[in-house]
Amino acid sequence: MDWRLFSVTFMAVFFAEMGDKTQLVTVALTGESKKMLTVFLGAASALIIATLIGVLAGGVLSRYVPVNIIRKVAALFFIVTGIFLLSGKL
Repeated sequence: MDWRLFSVTFMAVFFAEMGDKTQLVTVALTGESKKMLTVFLGAASALIIATLIGVLAGGVLSRYVPVNIIRKVAALFFIVTGIFLLSGKL
C-alpha cells in the first residue's frame, strides 16, 4: 500500500467533509432520532458507496482523458458551484 497517497487522500477528504452539509445532516438526524449507531452506519455506507463511484469513474475516465484535463474540469465544476452558492441560486 502507498501510505503517502493514503495519508494525502485521507487528509483531503477528511478536511473537505468537515462542516459540510453531509456532516450537518448527520448531526441533525442523530439529534432527532437519538440513534447514533444507525445514523453512523447509514452515513458511512453512503460515503463509502459515493467514494467507490468516484474511484471507479476516475479509474475509467483516466484511461481516456488526461489527468490534467480531469483536474481542470473538476476545478471548473467547483468554481461554478461556488458562484451559484454565492449568488443564492443553489
